[in-house]
Amino acid sequence: MPAYERGLCEVGDQVFAWLQPDGGWGWSNAGLVVDGDDTLLVDTLFDLRLTREMLDAMRRAVPAAATIGTVVNTHANGDHCYGNELVAGSDIVASTRAAEEMARVPPSILAAMVTSSAPSPVGEYIRRIFGAFDFNGITLTLPTRTFDGQLDVMIGDTAALLLELGPAHTAGDVVVEVPARRVLFSGDLLFIGGHPIIWAGPVGNWVHALDRILAMDVDVIVPGHGPVTNKAGVAELRAYFVELEAAARTCWQEGLSPLDAARRIRIDRAVGWGEAERVVVNVAACYQGFAGETGRPETGDLFADMATLAGG
Repeated sequence: MPAYERGLCEVGDQVFAWLQPDGGWGWSNAGLVVDGDDTLLVDTLFDLRLTREMLDAMRRAVPAAATIGTVVNTHANGDHCYGNELVAGSDIVASTRAAEEMARVPPSILAAMVTSSAPSPVGEYIRRIFGAFDFNGITLTLPTRTFDGQLDVMIGDTAALLLELGPAHTAGDVVVEVPARRVLFSGDLLFIGGHPIIWAGPVGNWVHALDRILAMDVDVIVPGHGPVTNKAGVAELRAYFVELEAAARTCWQEGLSPLDAARRIRIDRAVGWGEAERVVVNVAACYQGFAGETGRPETGDLFADMATLAGG
């Protein structure tokens, strides 16, 4: 697998990835598929400055990108959709559940979280991970079209398959496959070099989603965060979840809290991955599954635990 640099890189014939290092909190990837004068953009970015920089680079490199015909938001997290207002004239597509979730978390919520003056470990942690982004003045721009399950989209004569594989990372995760180019944009169903985070789950759903990806006839996979990969990266993340769930079950049976479990659990394959504090969120998701519970734990509690693990 070639080592792609930051910015715009061609990962298949007229298929491009926009890569942001180091793939940590908010530093997401995006993509562009081109056929003649027709284009499909996979995801926007966390704020308007970053999205504008990406679109300008695409337009300089690919004249057809002057007009983006279709945008796919792979899921509802703001680092994959808050830049939508800059492509508001396009057909913006997402899964039904992703669109519903987007409406519940407007940019103003993150703006308030970052600018809160209340001194606390959680506040400092949030400012540290999100302080590089500007959430002020963003107009939440929701999808113009939604779907459930599967949707075929044509970019000129090139077909793209939108496949809903959530709930896993979020409620409505979607991947974008370009079969003729053997390229897949996985959204945040794939983190490379950083710990994933289970905002929705259950973990078994995420494992099943990775199995679906492993069964696809693709060579190049652009993750939601981190460097371009292939099926080896998918298999590595799948093994992480299997090992995590087994370790979390032991801790749950012993009555440990998610925070204490996260302090104990060590997964050798994940040593060196960024954002290790996310393990506590993943353990909490495992615990919910073991107890037969559904729904998302309180975000405030999760951020408090992550701040504790990260040292404030």
